[in-house]
Amino acid sequence: MYKISKQFSFSASHILEGLPQEHPCSRLHGHNYVITVHLRAEQLNSVGFIKDYRELDSVKRYIDSTLDHRHLNDVLSFNPTAENMARYLYDVFVKDIPELYAVEVSETPKTTAIYEADGK
Repeated sequence: MYKISKQFSFSASHILEGLPQEHPCSRLHGHNYVITVHLRAEQLNSVGFIKDYRELDSVKRYIDSTLDHRHLNDVLSFNPTAENMARYLYDVFVKDIPELYAVEVSETPKTTAIYEADGK
């Protein structure tokens, strides 16, 4: 099995709903997010790639136009936890990137949430 990944970054704010008032994440705050998309394939194409990294430019365009420098509660229809965002981004990108099997969302250098599709 061959695997590749590529990282993308953006900055945004959010408020996490459902937390006690004293929890810091229940207040307006922001992150410098790092999104990592993970692709895999049993076979390489004729060039020797799973996919040319340049073919992932649609991920950057989506992030830049939809999420970057936004208040995530205003642009997403769910509580914008890293876990929920990982699943959401997987669902958005897998339509155009069938080799996608996982998406990571990192809010800080020490925290990462991963959504990995079953059965791929």
